[in-house]
Amino acid sequence: MGNRGMEDLIPLINKLQDAFSSIGQSCNLDLPQIAVVGGQSAGKSSVLENFVGRDFLPRGSGIVTRRPLILQLCFNKAEYAEFLHCKGRKFVDFEEVRAEIEAETDRITGSNKGISPIPINLRVYSPNVLNLTLIDLPGMTKVAVGDQPLDIEHQIRDMLLQFITKESCLILAVTPANQDLANSDALKIAKEVDPQGLRTIGVITKLDLMDEGTDAKDILENKLLPLRRGYIGVVNRSQKDIDGRKDIRAALAAERKFFLSHPGYRHMAERMGTPHLQKQLNQQLTNHIRDTLPGLRSKLQSQVLSLEKEVEEYKNFRPDDPTRKTKALLQMVQQFGVDFEKRIEGSGDQVDTAELSGGAKINRIFHERFPFELVKIVFDEKELRREISHAIKNVHGVRTGLFTPDLAFEAIVKKQIIKLKEPCIKCIDLVIQELINTVRQCTNKLGSYPRLREETERIVTTYVREREGKTKDQVMLLIDIELSYINTNHEDFIGFVIRKGWLTINISIMKGGSKEYWFVLTAESLSWYKDEEEKEKKYMLPLDNLKLRDVEKGFMSTKHVFGVFNTESSRNVYKDLRQIELACDTQEDVDSWKASFLRAGVYPEKDQDTAPSETFSMDPQLERQVETIRNLVDSYIGIVNKSIRDLMPKTIMHLMINSAKDFIHSELLAYLYSSGDQNSLMEESADQAQRRDEMLRMYHALKEALHIIGDITTTTVTVPVPPPVNDSWIVCIMYISLSGCSFSIPHTSFSLFSSSSSPTPQRRPPAAAAPPPSRPPAVSGPRPGPPLNPSPAFGGPPIPSRPGPPPINAFGSNNHQDPFSAPPLIPSRPARIPPGVPR
Repeated sequence: MGNRGMEDLIPLINKLQDAFSSIGQSCNLDLPQIAVVGGQSAGKSSVLENFVGRDFLPRGSGIVTRRPLILQLCFNKAEYAEFLHCKGRKFVDFEEVRAEIEAETDRITGSNKGISPIPINLRVYSPNVLNLTLIDLPGMTKVAVGDQPLDIEHQIRDMLLQFITKESCLILAVTPANQDLANSDALKIAKEVDPQGLRTIGVITKLDLMDEGTDAKDILENKLLPLRRGYIGVVNRSQKDIDGRKDIRAALAAERKFFLSHPGYRHMAERMGTPHLQKQLNQQLTNHIRDTLPGLRSKLQSQVLSLEKEVEEYKNFRPDDPTRKTKALLQMVQQFGVDFEKRIEGSGDQVDTAELSGGAKINRIFHERFPFELVKIVFDEKELRREISHAIKNVHGVRTGLFTPDLAFEAIVKKQIIKLKEPCIKCIDLVIQELINTVRQCTNKLGSYPRLREETERIVTTYVREREGKTKDQVMLLIDIELSYINTNHEDFIGFVIRKGWLTINISIMKGGSKEYWFVLTAESLSWYKDEEEKEKKYMLPLDNLKLRDVEKGFMSTKHVFGVFNTESSRNVYKDLRQIELACDTQEDVDSWKASFLRAGVYPEKDQDTAPSETFSMDPQLERQVETIRNLVDSYIGIVNKSIRDLMPKTIMHLMINSAKDFIHSELLAYLYSSGDQNSLMEESADQAQRRDEMLRMYHALKEALHIIGDITTTTVTVPVPPPVNDSWIVCIMYISLSGCSFSIPHTSFSLFSSSSSPTPQRRPPAAAAPPPSRPPAVSGPRPGPPLNPSPAFGGPPIPSRPGPPPINAFGSNNHQDPFSAPPLIPSRPARIPPGVPR
């Protein structure tokens, strides 16, 4: 045929098809292939069996083909079959091939007549076949059978469209001759995806079952319902022949005899039959591969480039190399350390955008979660004041104390510091959990070596757990250090000072007038100074027996005033004053100073409810001491919390995280070597070995394909695609099919397909009431066209074997009256290229 080089490429396409099917979607190339479509019982399976020369496809009623069958025919001296899903097993008995197809179909779809788009890959080697790749698809149906879903028609249609919409797929549209060609589902769906007819080949089956006196000569000569690539007729075995186990070779001989002896087909017998169809498909697939080579080459090149990086580590793989495992172990451990450090320290590559992890999550634990846990330690005010009261009384013993005891303060503070142990331990546990999660994430890259991954995770996790104990001991030591010495000289400790600020003392003009001083309120006294440097003290007023009262501001005054007085009527507050009036600029300042006096134990004159409602003593001095210690405890616990918040992250980072990083970089490898046999440690997983083999096979197959394509492109011969034909009849079919009407085609309905008046066919259904307007042709001169004589199968008389009178054109006039055309001649033997519209 002159295409020997291309015949070598078809088996390579088959190998690529197998490789892609085994690997999945990693290399998604649309390889050239031929899809067989048609209605149920149209004879698709018989055509394929005739190609092979063997009975191997399932038979029965209803939908027999329920999964796509990718059939790869390979010329070979020996005859056997192989399935992709059971590699290595050669099927010599084709009855076993049929049983395996049925079993594999039921494995996916079940036995309830369901369908599945997952293909079955079958390769047949035989000396009786030409290199071809065909896809047997389920027959189109309209009625659900058995347990099939009600939308079975749409499911099958969608499955067919998955294959035939690809530009690299040729469409073999199979239609039986004993039913109306105008109602062919195969031609209709082919026209939807291939409107120009570049990929559609018509096959007419069951020619021997037509009514006596009728034939399909006009169809096969591409005159009645023309296709761009024409039609090829075949005669398959009848059901009686199949039941009687008639040999396919004998059936092919009978088919040859049928075409040679039939009066309507003998002149075209060389262009009919299964052998000719097989040769034509081989040539068409050859042409199609040639046409799609540029696009296929670019896709192959892009796939090779994308695989280069992935197979780089596999290209020099030597399983027997003794140093391979050592190198791989060193690389894996080094990569693990780098990944761990990046996840802790942060990096610009492989950033997780879904959630916090690694160092970012640990940072959040340090500076958000841990401080929150400290704040959650809520003191029960009632219980705390009761504890302070008990502590003060127990410190004084039988004596009545005049001053607030330090020991009571220390006892309460220590009790509160001990409560910090729980959130500190919880913080360490949270960090440990995140560290272990980080280790597991980093060991995912070691999945190729399951034993190495398991040992690495175990060793590092064990080390982290060891550091956990030391870290918790160190944190407990920090708490004990805080308990060992209560530093009341800390610069942030308020001591006995509760508030400082400017206040105005209102004194009558006769006694010196109002003056502004710097006031210092402590737990024991109220003092005021000349200025805020506190060098010149003007007076110190003890807080014993003092109360607060509201004072109305003067008529001319703009300041807000409150008063301080002594409850003992015989004692003055300041000099000879029973009460001193203190003034502020705003009422808000007044309220703030009153709150500070409350903390010091000085309460309003009448509003005794502001004092603690329940105490063990109504002694005002004890109440003031309790309030003082309460304030001091708040201040000192704040200092301790600040110190712990600062030291906890530092301790955890030093003793746990940094130590784990050092261990991974310096000691992990030694632990791995000492954990067991290196060979067993570096044993690959079955998935990894399979993935490597598939990657290498895919890579080398792509490289080989590129090499062969480069050699073949200059040595192959292709046949040009036939010129366009008037295919507006298919538009009619689609139009009437969409309108839901069934009809029989009358003799006059095909007047549209006689001499066309334009190179571009009219893409609309012919109107029955009025003829379409005529247009002058684009090129003058004689124009051959298909004759107006439908096949007897469609209700019209047969075409005579000799020229007859000039036919009537579509507009009801004789062709001789048309100055732009000459009457077409009907040859007794039509040319190989069917007549149609001019190029």
